[in-house]
Amino acid sequence: LMQGEFKAVYVETNEQLIHLSRYIHINPLVGYVTKDLNKHPWSSYQEYMSEAKFLCSKEIVMDQFRSKGEYEQFVLDQEDYGKKLESIKHQLLDYPRV
Repeated sequence: LMQGEFKAVYVETNEQLIHLSRYIHINPLVGYVTKDLNKHPWSSYQEYMSEAKFLCSKEIVMDQFRSKGEYEQFVLDQEDYGKKLESIKHQLLDYPRV
């Protein structure tokens, strides 16, 4: 709430959409909130990985992948990179200012 203004970006391409989906789903891993996205109850990731249809209109994202496994790999491929970026961000925020 105190991190600044809310920013909205208009998603114009399918590529932006799938990367946004990955960003949203990988956040609990990158932020060390969970070690397993399939067990994290406050994410739509479980719904994306199942046949369940509860809240999400996931077809627009999932139709761009051949399988759920391919989407899962797409998401998890960025876990290490995301954690490194998060670490750098915290180092920069903790750096004493002169």
